[in-house]
Amino acid sequence: METGADEGGDAEPEADAESEPDGDEELPADLIEEAERLTRLARKAVDEEEAAAYRSDRERRLAEHDFTARVREGDDTLVLHPEEWLEDGLARVDRIEDTSRAIERPLSGPGDPDDWQAVEEYNASLVERVTAEHGETHGANARAFADFMGNHYAKRMDEATDEEVAEFLAEYFPRNAWPTDEQRDLAESSVGFVFESTDR
Repeated sequence: METGADEGGDAEPEADAESEPDGDEELPADLIEEAERLTRLARKAVDEEEAAAYRSDRERRLAEHDFTARVREGDDTLVLHPEEWLEDGLARVDRIEDTSRAIERPLSGPGDPDDWQAVEEYNASLVERVTAEHGETHGANARAFADFMGNHYAKRMDEATDEEVAEFLAEYFPRNAWPTDEQRDLAESSVGFVFESTDR
């Protein structure tokens, strides 16, 4: 199982609220989601070699962009940050002037992470249905919604609350999906199509 020690030891201080990541993040959105997925798989792996393999895969992908990952145990958050922040294996966030380059993803939520794979398969089927019925743009937006609900809440898209939908549209989507202008204009409709697709 993945622990704070596996991630580099001492807990990492939380970045200032004023320095949270914005749309200019240095990592591609799909890489961020993959890093979170691999972290979840490592945490629930029974075999340590399997967990280490997931972490190694995550680190290899991030290293291609000169980033690394840590799990902040205090609030169960995955933190992706530039490798250059490390001193003797520890991230000295208190010595970094611009902490906005860090990307944070919560690893706990109201859903059950052990059901993540089943949730992902179900959500993927809804994405395929929306894409087939409404086109690629709506399908891309539905995929972003699936990533949000699966990785942040371990829930099916059609179980999203009004508050979770609002969080996705106002915060997650513009910051993490790197949407085109067309995607932004259609985002709310795309989410509506997700719910409609479960009615049949």
